[in-house]
Amino acid sequence: MFEKTMSTFSEKVEGIIKSEDSDLKKAECGINLCIKTLSRLQKLVDREDFEDSQSEIDFFKNIKPYPMSYLIYFTEVRSCELLLPKAGNSHKVRFLKKEIKKINKFFSTNNGFVHYMEQNHSYLDHQFFSRQSQVDFSLTPSINYYENPEFSTSHDMLWAKVQALYRYIHYIREQLERLEPGSSSEFRERQPSLLVWSGGKTDLIELIYALFASGYLNHGTSDIITICKAFEDIFNIKLANPYKTYSNIKARKGDRTKFLNLLIMLLETKMNKDDD
Repeated sequence: MFEKTMSTFSEKVEGIIKSEDSDLKKAECGINLCIKTLSRLQKLVDREDFEDSQSEIDFFKNIKPYPMSYLIYFTEVRSCELLLPKAGNSHKVRFLKKEIKKINKFFSTNNGFVHYMEQNHSYLDHQFFSRQSQVDFSLTPSINYYENPEFSTSHDMLWAKVQALYRYIHYIREQLERLEPGSSSEFRERQPSLLVWSGGKTDLIELIYALFASGYLNHGTSDIITICKAFEDIFNIKLANPYKTYSNIKARKGDRTKFLNLLIMLLETKMNKDDD
């Protein structure tokens, strides 16, 4: 019963992100969209409720956190845009570095829960994402996000904020890059540079969109920009304007998924060779 609402939200939020508006304008439009979407979801839940406990858990774990995470993200971006010093790059950089420290502190404080979610565990879902198992848990956000006790569980807001801050990290990095090219690299995770993408960037975008369409990343809650940023970190590559690249892929004559088809052919060839 949530498919139409979520599909409409996904299309509109992608349109906001792709727009040429300022970050502040995008944030304000995004906040309005998120609040309207959450209001619609709440009305649907009040009217239909859930068939069983598992459907309730699925909603508060995989559905509601999607627009909620964007609400938190856009709210953080709006706050950052309004509070960012108006003059002096050094002052702006200092402010953004403090934001990075706040994000790191949040993830350090909630490390156990983040690990639980990122490992796709489910043994505590009945406690975290069911209204029947409320515990005394407080997110204590710096800003009063959309919150309603009748429409919340103990951890659905926390899960939404985790996803929101992953997006916010990339926003901060981009701001730092604009002010001091190369400065954001010190905030990237210290990982060995073992993988380099040696294929075409268009092929990588095709693969990313296939993963996005599958819904297998973060239970389908990850957007294109977040996925692209993750691949940029993994392969030490810059993917400029993935939306335009995707449009070019869709406009191909004949075989539109030629890279994915090539992967299938190569894998089948290898398996046949291994069998022989």
